[in-house]
Amino acid sequence: MSRPLHTLVASVLARDEEGRVLLIKHPHRGWELPQGHVENGEDLQAAACREVLEESGYEVEIDRLLAIFSKLAPDPPCVVFGFSARLVGGEATTSEESLEVGWFDEELAGEMPEHPVNRDRLRRLLKQRTGVGYFSYRMSPFELIQASEL
Repeated sequence: MSRPLHTLVASVLARDEEGRVLLIKHPHRGWELPQGHVENGEDLQAAACREVLEESGYEVEIDRLLAIFSKLAPDPPCVVFGFSARLVGGEATTSEESLEVGWFDEELAGEMPEHPVNRDRLRRLLKQRTGVGYFSYRMSPFELIQASEL
């Protein structure tokens, strides 16, 4: 019997000292939170910080886990850990995964992602003030299956 495999992704809602939200402009998906795959043997929080640095040039410190998102089939199924973080250093730097980097107020940031999954994820992370949210969804078309707090 083969075991199902899930991809692990770290996504980061980073804020600067003014409370603005960090977004990057991905070449295919448009504006979104910095996020990426967790490498084999890598700590989740270290992966989150690495992804922010690679995609934006900024160094962040993780505050807490805000939510877990479970992407159900189609392939690849994945689990996204949404962290909050605060800016501790660095400067805006683009990469192959980020055509632009910017800081935006909450209201504008919540409207910027074009992809429905990324827009929904960002909005849910912005609302998550206490506890840890749990959300499961399907793609094509996007459909939220479950929303609860752990």
